[in-house]
Amino acid sequence: MKAAIYRGQHHVDLCELPVPELNDDDVLIQNIYSSICGTDVAVYQHGSATGHRIFENGEFGHETVSRIVAKGKNVTEFEIGERVYPYPLYATGDTRRAGTIGGFSEYIRVPDAKLNHSLYRVDDRISDREACLIEPFTVGCRAARRGHPMPGETAVVFGCGTIGIAAAIALQYFGVEKVMICDLSEFRLAIARKLGFAVCNMSCGSFEDTARQYLGEAHSLHGSVPDIDCFIDATGSEQIMDLFMRAGKIESRFVNVAVDKTLRNLDLLHLTYSSKSIIGSGGYMPEDVTDVMNIMKSRKWKIENIITHEFPLDQIGEALETASDPSKAFNVIIKF
Repeated sequence: MKAAIYRGQHHVDLCELPVPELNDDDVLIQNIYSSICGTDVAVYQHGSATGHRIFENGEFGHETVSRIVAKGKNVTEFEIGERVYPYPLYATGDTRRAGTIGGFSEYIRVPDAKLNHSLYRVDDRISDREACLIEPFTVGCRAARRGHPMPGETAVVFGCGTIGIAAAIALQYFGVEKVMICDLSEFRLAIARKLGFAVCNMSCGSFEDTARQYLGEAHSLHGSVPDIDCFIDATGSEQIMDLFMRAGKIESRFVNVAVDKTLRNLDLLHLTYSSKSIIGSGGYMPEDVTDVMNIMKSRKWKIENIITHEFPLDQIGEALETASDPSKAFNVIIKF
């Protein structure tokens, strides 16, 4: 089989590897489409020491939709030909490999395969291209859920990438009345507009003025601020938390889903007196898979619109370079 092997910064090889052999309880899946994650881009551009669990000289990729092509004699929960979503944490039997399950390889062996644990069936109403976005959408869905959204509330998502869009859609799915997406890339914000979201380009104009105009006003300890119940940071920019501390209303929540190692000094007394919350969101849970599949089955949102580029596996290097430029690309996928 063909497999993309990560060699280090700016270096990926396409190699021939043996198709994995199965034991009696295993399933062999053949990838249909795989999506390039922001972590794949970060490791490709900056090397394996960026904190992501992608290792040199190994297979990588984890956002994929696949089809069952072989199974062991003890497997009864799955049939040959079924489309499945491999749950990265459990798909390889090694939780340390959640980011390197072989999404950029032609085949993946799923040991001791279990339904709704290591593999989930994909509904026929979800297209192949859309289904390879299930994994990043579960990350965004989790971030939205961690913000404790309530019907009728308002929210702002910072970062118009796949995770940010997923969080914004999930907020609407959970009943949030008004959601605004902020970014510096007009290219990406234009796609968010087509999905029906209010947007703010933070490279021009005033965020607070734009937010007030769309969301209204509320009170903070220091006066009037935009009426935002939930802030979600999918950028990792240091300025976003500063903005929350300055412009967050009483009882507002801040959810961080971005990869951000910056050490911060926080005014805990301000947080206490304003009853504000800072919440972390990492990964996802099975309930998020269920919600994302319900979102996709509903066809309410044209999620495929965020896919801007498609490459064959033998152009994986060019695909990674393309995905690295947010001014020209949104979601980049690999077709097998």
